[in-house]
Amino acid sequence: PKASFLLHWAFGIGHSPVHSPPPTLRLRPSLTVGYRLVADLVVLVHGGFILCVVLGALLVYRWPRLAWIQAPCAIWGAWIEFSGSICPLTPLENHFRRLAGETGYPGGFIDHYIIPLIYPPGLSPPLQIGIGVGVVAINLVAYTLLWRRLRLRRRTT
Repeated sequence: PKASFLLHWAFGIGHSPVHSPPPTLRLRPSLTVGYRLVADLVVLVHGGFILCVVLGALLVYRWPRLAWIQAPCAIWGAWIEFSGSICPLTPLENHFRRLAGETGYPGGFIDHYIIPLIYPPGLSPPLQIGIGVGVVAINLVAYTLLWRRLRLRRRTT
C-alpha cells in the first residue's frame, strides 16, 4: 500500500487512497516543470554553442587562448552542416520535452529555431551547405586575421 501511494504521488501511477482511476502515466507538476526547464536549458546551451561556432572566432581574435575551445566547436558545427546530421543536443532537448509532456519536434535546432527567424521555411541540403560554408568562411577570416596579428607581433619582438 505504501509503495502504491508513493508511485501515485510521484508519477500518478496506480491507485490513490482518495481516488482510484485507472493507472495512467502522468508526472507530478513539479517534475513536468523541471523537465521543461532542463529542455529550455539545453536550448540555451545549444544557442550558445551556435554563437560560439559562428562568432566565437571574433573572441579568439581578442583572446587567442580561446582557440582551443572555439576551433573544435567550429569544426563540429561545420561537420554537422556539411554532413546533414543533427546535433546530439536536439534529441536531448526533445527527450526532456517529451518527459515534460510536450511533443518534441522533427529536424534539428537550426531548422526549428534559427531558420524561421532568418531564412524561409524548410531547411534544404543546399541551404545547409550554405550555412556550413558561412561557418567556415567566418572562422577562416577571423583565424587568418589572428594569424597575421600574431605573426606581426613575433616580428616586432
